[in-house]
Amino acid sequence: MGSTTVEPGAVTPGPKTNRIGLTVIDYKGGKTTLCAGCGHNAISERIIEAMYEMGVEPEYVIKPSGIGCSSKTPAYFLSRSHSFNAVHGRMPSVATGALLANRKLVCIGVSGDGDTASIGIGQFVHLMRRNLPIIYIIEDNGVYGLTKGQFSATADLGSKLKTGVLNDLPPIDTCALAIQLGATLVGRSFSGDKKQLSAMLKAAIAHKGTVMLDVVSPCVTFNDHEGSTKSYKYVKEHEETLQDVSFVPHFEDIRVEYDAGSTVDVTMHDGSHLRLRKLEEDYDPTNKIQAMARLTEAHDRGEVLTGVFYVNPKAPSFIDMLNVVDQPLATLPDSMTRPGPEVLEAAMEELR
Repeated sequence: MGSTTVEPGAVTPGPKTNRIGLTVIDYKGGKTTLCAGCGHNAISERIIEAMYEMGVEPEYVIKPSGIGCSSKTPAYFLSRSHSFNAVHGRMPSVATGALLANRKLVCIGVSGDGDTASIGIGQFVHLMRRNLPIIYIIEDNGVYGLTKGQFSATADLGSKLKTGVLNDLPPIDTCALAIQLGATLVGRSFSGDKKQLSAMLKAAIAHKGTVMLDVVSPCVTFNDHEGSTKSYKYVKEHEETLQDVSFVPHFEDIRVEYDAGSTVDVTMHDGSHLRLRKLEEDYDPTNKIQAMARLTEAHDRGEVLTGVFYVNPKAPSFIDMLNVVDQPLATLPDSMTRPGPEVLEAAMEELR
């Protein structure tokens, strides 16, 4: 082995930093305890990259989650941010309270298909219809990984467990549900598609409304076998992509020529651009009806449809509709947060 010498006076370059002077290490978390090869770990890596490249301050990020393998993952990214493991299926309530108390926070809520589509379905429904500014990620593997691999509510009809048991119930499509209820940026990706998922996460950070991303994330222990419709092999063989997704952040002066006839350019709330080059002729991601119809077609064909299904950056957020003040509520004086006795008396009078 040869050796290298450093010239006297030479300056060793430091680690690369982002636009706010932080390194990618500043966005990492603890060492994962999930199974080797778990798709959830790939999602954590994409979150780290997206937050670093967008220059988000970690101290202004909150990471609520529920219960399950997926809900352990906030420990594996953004260790300088604030985490909260909520009761199973109740993460949306915690996230709503935190964001109403401090609208300056960036919220990335992580859930699983069991946490969302079964015990948490009621909370999910009301979160989607409010357009709260939250990035809601479902790490979707179709099974309950912590309790030995039973089918979850997103498992496809006819899919098979490792034991040979067939699923005889139809799945809940969380993307179709989110679009119908009022979420304003809805898409599906695959944990193994680094380019697509990275672009979608950056767009999610730039969006000031409810983002719902369903990320198919194979469970290598209980649901990566022949007969599973959420295995690495099945997704690679059956994935159909709506668009080539790219993202241009507002702080980079990148002028790229594109064909307006083949690319949909969406200006995000912060001035960034989400660019969706059509791979399917005439698909319009601003059309709810078309999005719902395409999702239904994909389900009937056995396709794993990925891409941005619906986006609407013009809808008012829940925070705006409530006229929440800019300052964190905990910093306000009592005179603003504690109504006087005359207010209580007026309220009581209305009830008499």
